[in-house]
Amino acid sequence: MATRAQRVRRRRRPTWSLFTERRKPSEYEVVTHKFHYHFRREPAPFELDPNMPVNRWYLKYREGSPFQVDDWEKFRDPDRLTYRTYTERQREREIYVDNLIDEFEQNDHYAHLSREWVQLLERLYVPSRFSGHVLQMVALYVAQMAPSSYITNAFYFQGANELRRVQRTAYLTKAISLDHYPELADSDRTRRTWEEEEHWQPMRELLEKLLIAYDWGEAFVALNLVVKPAYDALFNGQLAGLARQNGDELLALMADDFDLDSQWTRRFTRALVEYAVEHRPENRGLVQEWVEKWTPLARRAVAGLAPLFAQAPQPVAAEAVVQAVEQQVQAFQNECGLAS
Repeated sequence: MATRAQRVRRRRRPTWSLFTERRKPSEYEVVTHKFHYHFRREPAPFELDPNMPVNRWYLKYREGSPFQVDDWEKFRDPDRLTYRTYTERQREREIYVDNLIDEFEQNDHYAHLSREWVQLLERLYVPSRFSGHVLQMVALYVAQMAPSSYITNAFYFQGANELRRVQRTAYLTKAISLDHYPELADSDRTRRTWEEEEHWQPMRELLEKLLIAYDWGEAFVALNLVVKPAYDALFNGQLAGLARQNGDELLALMADDFDLDSQWTRRFTRALVEYAVEHRPENRGLVQEWVEKWTPLARRAVAGLAPLFAQAPQPVAAEAVVQAVEQQVQAFQNECGLAS
């Protein structure tokens, strides 16, 4: 018969071999903890020749990144999202947007939009399919390179949110074109705007340079502390206000809904910065250095598109747009504990 001490020891054994704390892991932890078995694995991350390109890439841009702490596994997304909880949450959001679109379409919303407003949307809103796709690509790159699946999963969900916004942009573009002019939904025409329209070129430069920010830490900081906060302030907040002034309540409400995705991104970004700085104080200066590196490009991108807001039938001054975006980005960076 087992002694009392043996029974106590048996009860105190870890509930899961990968989880060292003496408690039952949550669903979030069970499906996330230590899935990146290859991080800091010797002599190379993956079971291939250490000189294979994939191993050299990870060793240089992940293990070799200056953005490090001793243990990334203790970081937690404040919302504790798993695939199940994420899809349940977003299903409700998608039902809301579907019902919103149905209601406005029953009232011939697109037909009531002015020709001048639709022409502005062609220049300002429709090309955001391209820019939004870049944000998705970079989020998925950070997910692929992150040192812990607690970080990876959050960025996969962020990438999915970007795809959601791009899909809705594509839908609205096609729907509006049916009531106005078919060229609005011409992808080649939109691509020419993205590649050649002078107002878009600073944004294109910013995003294409972001695509080659290979260090996982720099990519995270540039995307989530500089580029995306500015982009979302412009294409969610400022565009929603402009749409309301010009009788496009559907676009405004959809932008409001997408801002809920942005709020979640800001929550987990703030948590990740706080975790990195708490566990290695030198990271604060590194993060600030990267923020300062990417901020001028982001400001130029916003300043490049802001004049289009002033060309709407019911305009907003370009200077007001730039100032509002700058204030929102700065406020978020201050929340993350970064010097202004």
